[in-house]
Amino acid sequence: MTRLFYTAALPFVAIPVLLASAVNAQNLTDAQISLVSDRLADASKASWELGTRAQAILSMNATAYSVITPSTSLPPPSPVNSTSASELQPVFDIARNIVAGRGASNGNITGPQPLIKDGSAADPASIGVAVLLANWTGQGGEDYAGAAKDQLDFLQFQVPRTSDGAISHRVAEVQLWSDFVYMVPPFLAYYGVISRNRTLLVAAHDQIRLYRDYLRDPQANNLWKHVLLGESGIDEGHWSTGNGWAAAGMLRVLGTIQNSEYANTMKNEQKDLAAWVKEIHEGMYQHLDADQNLFTNYASQPVTAPGNFFDASSTALLASTVYRLSLLWGEHSHLPLAERTRKALSSTLNNGTSDLAHLTSDGWLMPVVNPHSYGKEGSKSAEGQAFVIEMHSAWRDWVADGSKGANSALGRGAAPRVWAWVGVWMCIGGIFYI
Repeated sequence: MTRLFYTAALPFVAIPVLLASAVNAQNLTDAQISLVSDRLADASKASWELGTRAQAILSMNATAYSVITPSTSLPPPSPVNSTSASELQPVFDIARNIVAGRGASNGNITGPQPLIKDGSAADPASIGVAVLLANWTGQGGEDYAGAAKDQLDFLQFQVPRTSDGAISHRVAEVQLWSDFVYMVPPFLAYYGVISRNRTLLVAAHDQIRLYRDYLRDPQANNLWKHVLLGESGIDEGHWSTGNGWAAAGMLRVLGTIQNSEYANTMKNEQKDLAAWVKEIHEGMYQHLDADQNLFTNYASQPVTAPGNFFDASSTALLASTVYRLSLLWGEHSHLPLAERTRKALSSTLNNGTSDLAHLTSDGWLMPVVNPHSYGKEGSKSAEGQAFVIEMHSAWRDWVADGSKGANSALGRGAAPRVWAWVGVWMCIGGIFYI
């Protein structure tokens, strides 16, 4: 228990300190989001970047086809109307280019294979939802159904697993990465809904359960470790983006089940997924820096730790998952903190201009981790751009739903420095315990 001692005069000093970070806060404009989207399109080259871009487009522009839109209909409408066709065209373009090029990418093999050749067994599956959607809506010109089936068979029959059945994130050896939860389980779940195969939805839940069993760290308030098993590249650190990937992947599976015909028979799986997302939020948000309102690249390490730095990318992703958990499950505990981070990421510099603190003039998020070298700070991140769009669309949908939980209690243990200032502000004289 922390004790704060102060005099009656202190509350009047503390108020401006508490509110300072919000003075220049604003919401991102449509023009700014358009710039972010343009840079995302420019930068998305790798398999997971393309898959993540497709999901950002769905959640922002084609909400009727996004599994994280509450009360959407799964399977989605088919065929699409003219408005939806325009909104979905960038997603269809991703699917078409990948399927058309997979022969050249994979050496013209037949049978089980990833959608694109990649050292990761998991990352190509992130494009799978776009491919399934192209097939479901009757897009012509390519064998989308065959490509999706080959990707599924590759995961099920060719990728190595742990002894208890966790599919490896890597092709060459069994290795588990927190990123996997965003790449593979949502594809399995969506495939299950499209093909009316409940077993695949159960498999999506079970893969997340297995990964949680391995990567969750009870000694770090249930933060997830990044990379375990294998001969090299092990990373037992609590990578902030990895925790965000895991939470976001769980929410996509939750939304898929919740909006499907299997919702009533998979209530326990839904409860698991919602609880596991909240578990990550509780572990992460106690490490939010109360001055910058950002996470560090490795959440449990201070920014002064060797090789650590502030990271707007993971901060945006995690905020998006807080809004989505509120929308899908009515869980509001961390909304005040997510709002602080969103406002910080949308704020202007305190220099008398309209320059944004965390977006360059041409729309790049900063500061960000290098997405191709997760222990280093980068300058341009495709996934970071997608996370800004995910955060903005989730916030937009949350506001449209009535901003439920905006004034929820932050919760004991969340952002202790914020709580310290709140205590000083609200209490006059004496001793305040938190």
